Parts: sequence; C-alpha cells; structure tokens
Amino acid sequence: MTSHTESKFDFSNLVLYVFGFFLLWEWLRPLEQLTETEGIKIFLAFLVISFALYYFSVRFIFTVLIKVIFILYFLHHLYLEGSFFSFNWFSIFTGDFVTSMTAVFTADWSSLSFMFKTLLFFVLLWLMTYLIQYWLINRRQIFIFFFMTLVYITVLDTFTPYEATQAIVRTVVTGFAVMGMLTFYRILDREKIKKEFSFSRKWMVPLVIMITLSVLVGYNAPKADPIWPDPVPFIKSYSTNSGNDGTAMGGRVGYGADDSRLGGPFMGDDQVVYRTEVDELHYWKVETKDVYTGKGWVASGEGQRVSFNQEAEVPIPTYRDVREEKDMLSHVFVEKKYPHIIYPLGVQSVTAQAGEYFDLEPVTEKIYSQESLDGFTLNFKKPSFSVKAMLATKNVEDTDLEQRFIERYTSLPENLPERVKDLAVEITEGKNTWFDKARAIERYFGRSEYYYDQVNVLVPGPQDDYVDQFLFESKRGYCDNYSSSMAVMLRTLGIPSRWVKGYTEGEFIGAAPEDKKAFNITNNNAHSWVEVFFPEVGWVPFEPTQGFDNNVIFNYDTTDGQQNNTEVPEKEEKPEVEEPEKPKDEMNTADSSFSFSDLKAKIKEIFVKKWKTVVFIVLLLGVIALLLYKYRLRWFPRYLLFRYSFKHKDEELENAYLVLLKQLNRYGLKRKENQTLREYSRYIDSFFSTKDMGDLTAHYERYLYKGTLPEGSWKDNKKLWENLIKKTTA
Repeated sequence: MTSHTESKFDFSNLVLYVFGFFLLWEWLRPLEQLTETEGIKIFLAFLVISFALYYFSVRFIFTVLIKVIFILYFLHHLYLEGSFFSFNWFSIFTGDFVTSMTAVFTADWSSLSFMFKTLLFFVLLWLMTYLIQYWLINRRQIFIFFFMTLVYITVLDTFTPYEATQAIVRTVVTGFAVMGMLTFYRILDREKIKKEFSFSRKWMVPLVIMITLSVLVGYNAPKADPIWPDPVPFIKSYSTNSGNDGTAMGGRVGYGADDSRLGGPFMGDDQVVYRTEVDELHYWKVETKDVYTGKGWVASGEGQRVSFNQEAEVPIPTYRDVREEKDMLSHVFVEKKYPHIIYPLGVQSVTAQAGEYFDLEPVTEKIYSQESLDGFTLNFKKPSFSVKAMLATKNVEDTDLEQRFIERYTSLPENLPERVKDLAVEITEGKNTWFDKARAIERYFGRSEYYYDQVNVLVPGPQDDYVDQFLFESKRGYCDNYSSSMAVMLRTLGIPSRWVKGYTEGEFIGAAPEDKKAFNITNNNAHSWVEVFFPEVGWVPFEPTQGFDNNVIFNYDTTDGQQNNTEVPEKEEKPEVEEPEKPKDEMNTADSSFSFSDLKAKIKEIFVKKWKTVVFIVLLLGVIALLLYKYRLRWFPRYLLFRYSFKHKDEELENAYLVLLKQLNRYGLKRKENQTLREYSRYIDSFFSTKDMGDLTAHYERYLYKGTLPEGSWKDNKKLWENLIKKTTA
C-alpha cells in the first residue's frame, strides 16, 4: 500500500504546495493597492520558506527556529536601526511588544504599533500556511479555502478599486486543478491503488483539457448585461451628506472641520498626520465648539484673530487654582499639512523656524500657522487641578460669572427632549457641587448597557436629536456620541461646558532623544472630549468615552496656601467627594486612581530593564511545554488513573470508555474507519494479549443499549479500565 506521506520528496506534493502558494498569494496581491502595506515580497518569501519547510519535512524545532529568525530579522530591517546581530534593538522590540499587548488586553486598538501589527500579520501567515499544508496533505480537501478566496477577490472587485478579473481567472484555474488532483489522490488512498505515472496521466490530461476549455470559453464568450443594478452607488450614498431632508450620514475619516451633523459609521484610516516626541502621555487639542444644534456642534462665531510670534506667550487663558504645574516640552513633526497646529493642555509657547508667526481664533481657541510647518516645539505647564477649588462651586449664583458667559456655554436647542435633562438629574441626584455632578455623568457611561462602536452607529433623522438618540435608543457610538451627551447633560443642569476635538496621544513607535517617547498620530487617533468650566480653576477636561483616559490629574490636597503640596494631611478630613467603584476608563488621580497608562508604563519598564530574565523564563517555559508534549504518553495515563481514582458511580463507565479510546488512539492503536467496537476490542486484546478490552466493551455496549448497569459493577469495570490504561504507559 502506498500512502500519501510515503515520500518526503513526492512530486505530487510539490505541485500541491505550489498551487497552495498561488491561492494564498491572491490574498496578498490587493494589499499594496488598497492599503499602505509595503514589502509584500518579504511576506511572499516567508510563504515560500514555510511551504518549503513543510515539503522537506524539517523537524518541528528547526522549523520554528528558522521562521522566528526570519520574522525578527525583517521586523528589525523594517522598523529598527543598527546591526541585527548587536541585539541592542531587542529591548526596544520587547518594550514595543509589551506596550502593544497591554493595548490588546485593554482593547485600545489605536495604540497598536506598526511593528506589532506586522508581527501579527507574520503569525497569521504562519497559521495559514500550516492550515493549507494540513488541508492539502492530510485532509486532501481544499474547497472551503478555494471558495473563500473567490468570495474575497470578488467582493474586493465589486466594492473597491481593485481590478480582479485576472485574479478570478487565476483562482478558478488553480482551485479546480487542486481539487481535481486531491480527488484523484483520495481515490487512490481509498482503493489502495499504487500511484503510477501512467495511471496519473490518464486522470490529469483530461483534467487539464477540461479546465483549459472551460476558462477559454468562459473568458471569451459574450456576457449578458447584469440583471440587478450596481449596489455600490446605493451603498456609497449612505456615506455622504445627501438627501432632501438634510440628513448627513457617516463615513468621516480623521480630523474634519465640519461637525454640524454628527453620526453614522466611522471609517478608519491609518494615515500618519503627526509624529511627536513627548515626556508623558497627553491629548492634543485643536479647537472647541460651543453651540449644540441637535444634530452636531458649531462655533458661535469667529472673533478677531490674535497674532503672536514664537517668542510671545500663547494668548489662551491660563489656569487659576492648581496645586502643581510641571514644565514640559514636546516636539511635533508634521506629516500632513494642516493650516492649524495641535497643542497640549496648558500650552505656553510655540517655537518653529525663525520669524514664525501664529494666529489664535479666540472663539474656538484654534491656533493657525501663517506659514507651512514641517515641525514645531511646544512649551507647556501640565497642571494638577485642585479638587478643593472645584468643590467650592455649587450653584451659578455663587459665582461672579457674567450672564453672557453662562448663556453661551449652557445654551441648548428649544426642541431638546425633556428626558435628557431628567436623566441628568437622576444621575446627579445627591450631588451638590459642579465637580461631583460632572464626575457622576462622566462615570455614567461606564455602565454595561453602553457600547463603544464605530460601525453600528445610528444617524439622527429629521425629527431626532443626536444626543437623545444615543442616550435612549442606540446606546452605541464612539467619542462624538459620548462627549456630546456629557456636554449637553451638564448644560441642562446649568453647568458651563463645551465640546473639544483633537487627537489622543497616538501610537507608540519607540524611544526618542532626550529620554522622550516617540508616537505616530494617525487619522484613527482623531478624538473628542468635554471641558467643564469651574470659576476658581478654569476649563477642565473630562473623558466620558469608554476605554479612553486623557491623563488629567485631579489633586485632592486640602491644605490652604500650598500650591505644590500633592499629599492629603493625615489628620485633616478629605473633602466629601463620593468615590464609587471606578470604571476602566476613569481619569488618573494624583495618588490613588488606577490608570492603564501607568500600568503600561510600569510593565514596559520591567520588560526593558529585565528583558533577559523575561526571555529566559519564556524559553524555560517553552522547553518545559515541549518536554511535556514529547513525553505525554508517559505522564498523561498516570494523570487519567489519578483522575478516575475518585469516581465511584457505575455510570462513570461511559466517560471512562471514551477516554480509553482516545488514549489508545494517542498510543498508536488507531481504530479504523467503519470498524465496530467489538472488532476493535479484539484487535486491542490481541495486541496486549489480554481479554480486558473485550470484557469492558461488552459492559459498555450493554450500558448503551439497555441504559443500566448492575449495581456495584464500576469496581470490576474500573479494574479492567486501569489495566488497559497502564499498558499504554509502556
């Protein structure tokens, strides 16, 4: 009998691997055209090496070693600097890996680095090559993968600019050729026919002729006009602002100036717009909006722009009562030319090339550059906000705010549904200060009934209010939904608030000079949040969106007259601020609040400093796992004996018998297809020279057909079962 695994260098297997490579290649071809993926040849080389290792039956440990070295080498080649063999880059790689893995566990997908994404793509290709090898050589079936490949390229051909006519022809030819060969080999294996060239030719020649004629006829024959209309224009109409009702649909990518109509799905975009070098994580502000229309946000007007140069202080109002301010410096490198700049909380000055002038639009606090910039440096003071000062404000009557200011930042549409205010009152029940109320509303969105979603997001109709629809109907959305809802609910309570937009900190890409950290800010990092005004402090940011943390520090110091004291005196009572259970996206506090960003930094620090120990532990665990797998036939039977030593019910026979069948299969005594249990038991007894399997099988069949066993029979059955399990330890 000739098995399909009889020869390591079987020519038929080589042909199958080549066809499998071509099918997988069709998945990679569109990436260069439709995405920013580069270096496709590297991935193709990885596929070739993977299939070659499978074809030549290289030992598992050497296969893993070769692939890991290939992946690490090209990750270093694409993203890191210096010599690969110096291993100085390994600490950067491990730090990036830990940071990205932490982002995975916190569902912070925007923080995944390009290097980590490339690593995941290599792992995906590794899994795919293994599956194709398994389907082709072991299972002799490939239809599902062939069908999915056809679906993949036809969908791309329909809904993207990718022209897949030739790809469909290639896939059909390759798929039918592979399925024809696999059918032939399945017949040989089933009928136990020896594989001979003359016999193979009688099958393969008609197969080639049939595929060739089918493709030629299908490609050149006249085609009828489509019966159904093209769905693409219809679908695209839902991603643009259209319609007589004035309804705007979603589809916004990255930063946009028009926020008058929010809602709809958010289309991701990995285009890098800025690269930054910072000391600590922080958000990047672009502008604020102060008028809620019921459908989105607009500015109340455009004030006279204020010009200033790089030697002057940025004319944005500073904070009043803060307990501590850190003097910090951040560098920004511009990748996409916008007329505005981004800046952090507490910005003091902007430095660019000599003679550079800037304009501040006072209504939106948007800073414009008078010239095109390649980069700039920002000096700022990162504040620690005094909770004591914010707790001082309870009612608007207690403040000296101008009526015009109150009206501007608490104005709402006349047709805002009353239940929005009712919900705000319910959330803040028992809260007396503006700060307590703002924190209560901010934390409200951590409830399980609200979901962060960029796809299944409703668009308000002509009679719908954007905030009301999110709060009471969909409860699904992204940052615009959460931030708008918090700002509007605060305004219903008479608390001044405004809507802010800009970017999150971005994606960590590695270390930078001056002990700074480098980040890429992409269109995916476009974000919005809320600022609340406290008379004793100023505008303070809040982050209601699930899974986000804007790294704002709230200082609970109660000592008067000490601006830099960040500790709460032991004997002095802390201000009455209720601290319910913190959701995962709560902001940092000075000492007690848990922050995923702090956790990421600590984990990264541990891995960078002790990466050798970590690598040693990982390798040690890998060796232990390999040894356990290699010697599983020695220890696993003993585990089964120990496990069933505590069982005493007669009905345990059913599970024990099935476990025995699996163990015998692992041992190498495989049950043939269509072989009855009695035939199999005779085979086992003849192999071990016993009658135990036959007796145990008879008791098992009796239980299956009659559903009962003699009382107390488990003791004898267990003895038979144990005898057979023990024999598999040899």
